[in-house]
Amino acid sequence: MIFAIEEIKRDKFLVPNITLGYEIYDSCYSDSAAIDATLSYLSGKQKKVPNFSCKLAPPKLAALIGDSPSSGSVSVARILGLNLFPQISYASALPSLADKVQFPSFLRTVGTVDSQPVAVVHMIMHFKWTWVGILASNTDYGVQGTQKLKSEMAKNGVCIAFAESLSSEPSPDNLNYIVNMVKKSTASVVVLYAYATEIIPFLQIIAAQKITGIVWLAVGSWLPSAVFSQKELWETLNGTIGLAKYSADIPGFRDFLYSIHPSKYVNDIFIKEFWGHVFSCSWNENNVSETILYGSNVTCTGKEDLLRLDNSIYDTTNFRLAVSVYNAVYAVAHAIHDMLSCEPGAGPFVNRACASIKDFQPWQLFYYIKHVQFLNKAGERVAFDEKGELKGLYDVLNWQVSHDMKGSLVKVGIFDDWGPKGEKLVLNENVILWGEKYSQVPSSVCCKSCLPGYRKAQREGEPLCCYDCIPCSDGEISNQSDATECLRCSEDQWSDDNKMKCIPKVIEFLSYEDPLGIAIFSASSVCCLITFSVICIFIRYHNTPLVKANNRSLSYLLLVALILCFFCSFLFIGRPSKITCLIRQSIFGTIFSLCVSCIFAKTITVVIAFNATKPNSALRKWVGSLIPNSIIFIGSSIQILICIFWVIFYPSFPERNMKVTKDKITIECKDQSSIFFYLMLGFLGFLAFLTLIVAFLARKLPDGFNETKFITFSMLVFTSVWISFIPAYVSTKGKYMVAVEIFAILSSSFGLLCCIFAPKCHIIILKPQMNSREYLISRFHLSGKQ
Repeated sequence: MIFAIEEIKRDKFLVPNITLGYEIYDSCYSDSAAIDATLSYLSGKQKKVPNFSCKLAPPKLAALIGDSPSSGSVSVARILGLNLFPQISYASALPSLADKVQFPSFLRTVGTVDSQPVAVVHMIMHFKWTWVGILASNTDYGVQGTQKLKSEMAKNGVCIAFAESLSSEPSPDNLNYIVNMVKKSTASVVVLYAYATEIIPFLQIIAAQKITGIVWLAVGSWLPSAVFSQKELWETLNGTIGLAKYSADIPGFRDFLYSIHPSKYVNDIFIKEFWGHVFSCSWNENNVSETILYGSNVTCTGKEDLLRLDNSIYDTTNFRLAVSVYNAVYAVAHAIHDMLSCEPGAGPFVNRACASIKDFQPWQLFYYIKHVQFLNKAGERVAFDEKGELKGLYDVLNWQVSHDMKGSLVKVGIFDDWGPKGEKLVLNENVILWGEKYSQVPSSVCCKSCLPGYRKAQREGEPLCCYDCIPCSDGEISNQSDATECLRCSEDQWSDDNKMKCIPKVIEFLSYEDPLGIAIFSASSVCCLITFSVICIFIRYHNTPLVKANNRSLSYLLLVALILCFFCSFLFIGRPSKITCLIRQSIFGTIFSLCVSCIFAKTITVVIAFNATKPNSALRKWVGSLIPNSIIFIGSSIQILICIFWVIFYPSFPERNMKVTKDKITIECKDQSSIFFYLMLGFLGFLAFLTLIVAFLARKLPDGFNETKFITFSMLVFTSVWISFIPAYVSTKGKYMVAVEIFAILSSSFGLLCCIFAPKCHIIILKPQMNSREYLISRFHLSGKQ
């Protein structure tokens, strides 16, 4: 303040022909002392008389600069606001002071408590801290500031590990409780929202108990304070980071601070005390208590040099509140300049009047102070808004203690509330030191970050930042850390093994490359070769009695039908297409109906042939090929008609089925109507059952080679295969459903081939003596006698 006033006096243009004076009072962080000093200032005599000036030759009172604590400013502002007496605080940041109804003449050159929490949360978010403790004073400053801080933290997803209140005069129990809370908490970062005098006792206990590993996040009320002059707290405070009022480099101010000397300010009672404290000496008054206070018997000579002091003792770069005072004093000076510059008839008051510099009212000067706009000599913009406040502009400071035990507050960034969104906070992380425990930015989270592929699951009854990491379900992914929900993949995609990205689903069908497809193809091919071999054997021995006795034409037709049955299984292998889906079930049903019809015709032929040999038998006229051909025609025709209606009215088509297996797309043939499929199987079953009954009844007919016994057994195999097929078919999905049907085709066809033709081939190849007319006749007579 003295520096600013002396600088203004030397300025010939700012307030010409006007001498600025000052009175300085120390409120000692006491509201009552602040009120007492204010009344003394206004009244001008020992006995305070509110609203009266009792000075004999009073100079004109211009404005009051102060107080520092918000509580003191509130008390003073209520008095000064009655007459709109200008008051400019350089440190009070209480939000309620912006209420122009309660405090109409209050202004301030420091960022408000509303901007401080915003700046603190910006820092918290920058370092990705989500689990933070709060210690605040129980004053209006601490309570209102903490409320705003909690609100900003909640908006940005930062959780509060604990929030405790520090008493202005804390008891041992209160301090021990808070210290234990800090020790038990898992939070590595603690915000201290209080004045310096309120946190020193707390920090002293922290230091005494050697509690380390905590980053103290300081709000601007205590970071550049006497707390850092206490070396016993340095280890505890090492790595502290926080906000302080923006410190402009005022030209000449540093030289002024180094020019301070007891001889220069003889009437200043604090200069000698300051001198003895920083140089650990005492003056020659032989004051014992003073010697004990400074801890040395060295006598102060006045020749000590302030330039030799360590920055931790006398840091001229961190007189931050001094810059606010400097701006406040200059605001008053510029207001007086504007008052002097007022032209009569163009003033801002009633009838466009101007205020007289010799007899102005406080409210008139207050008007000019509210409207000042200027750049100070450091280039900082000073202008009050409608609430009488400056926009928040803060330095980010880091308390660093070097290995040689030298401490300093290092500027590591800036927070500018005027800045655009996302660019308000600028930090140089490379110069930040986090203390002995951390070599990089410490982590302060309730739970570790959930990796991609996981989602956060809130723990019941705990803050949002406390959660468990749950793996994403199949078909869901999370491609970023700390995802609250997993994203479901589209229908044609599936999650990879790590649940981090969606990948196309595997296209599945019974292919020729599939091991199952290879096995079925091989089995079908072998069966085709065996059937073809049987055909060749029958053609080679077509004139032998055994081949003739069993109706050669029906046997050839049946063998051809069987080989077609084996071939039709190939229609079910490979990627389904429109043609294969359209014809494969119809061809399968038609060919199998032909097979069963042929077997039924063979059975009827045997029955007619045996009974026609009886005298006067009515079946003689049915001997021949008419009955067998009719049976084959009718049986095949009915099945063909069923399949034709099926293909025309309810054609099958290829479909991408995404519900069979979650991670695959099954290409299958979609049957529009299952009724026709089961109708086809039903008719096939009817023919097989009818053939089984007739063959079973004719199994004991006397014959040299009674074929009905083998037909009966073949029909038992056939029907049992297809009866077991239905539940197996219904219970399987995808390519395995196709495989079940192919297995039924191959096993039933192979059963027919083996049961009917294997005994004949055995005789033809291995026992040719049994393949003679005489042998068959002798067997026939033998069977007839039995």
